[in-house]
Amino acid sequence: MNSVTRKQDIDSALKKLRLAGMRDIFEESVIKARNEGMDYADFLHMLLLHERDTRKKHRVERFLKTSRLPLSKTYSALDLARFPFKTRQRINAVLDGGFIERKENIIVFGPPGTGKTHLVCAIGQEQIKAGKRILFCTAGLLVQRLLAAKKEFRLEAEMKKLAKYDAVIIDDIGYVQYERGEMEVLFMFLSECYEQRSVMITSNLAFSKWDTIFKDPMTAAAAIDRLVHHCVIIELTSILSYRAEVAKKNNRKEKKET
Repeated sequence: MNSVTRKQDIDSALKKLRLAGMRDIFEESVIKARNEGMDYADFLHMLLLHERDTRKKHRVERFLKTSRLPLSKTYSALDLARFPFKTRQRINAVLDGGFIERKENIIVFGPPGTGKTHLVCAIGQEQIKAGKRILFCTAGLLVQRLLAAKKEFRLEAEMKKLAKYDAVIIDDIGYVQYERGEMEVLFMFLSECYEQRSVMITSNLAFSKWDTIFKDPMTAAAAIDRLVHHCVIIELTSILSYRAEVAKKNNRKEKKET
């Protein structure tokens, strides 16, 4: 077999086996192996590692795209210095993704502007980098999605779609005032997730005010009971709004200039 035919056969085989990473670098890797005197094991090792890393990169890109996460809200962009030491400890404790393996929830409380959404999005992106599937949605959009599915008699199918994610981020649960039908599908979703997969929730309302969300103290209590049974709670209640901090800095700057 001549070298041209062999090259074509190798390229065709790598394509059929869907080894795109190995296929991309095969020729340059052959040259490198010859120049450096690699043995067969080292050559194969180099190709396999590149294939593994390529697949991981593409998987992360795909999971980020389907997550609907705001990609600017990364962990590196999170201003951890704004948070108290104990809060930073709790944040660092969940970054390894162990909470997902244990089917635990994360609930972040705090007034508007304290960084709740950025925090859960940053945690979510770190989990995607580790190979987890995450979905981000506002509470309002999630409820409308479930309600539409119920009206079209496909709620069970919609629940199965959501169950494919390792964790669902529900942002701003306290801003939505639900009707009875909306409250029912939200409660059903939280019940489906209980001890099966994680949810990450942000709320400007303390648990004591969740009856305004669910319209019924008993339903609110049942929802809270399921969420906190396996849960990490992060409170940002003592933190000044980011926008307020920026305004303060600008005011101080203007005073100095005058």
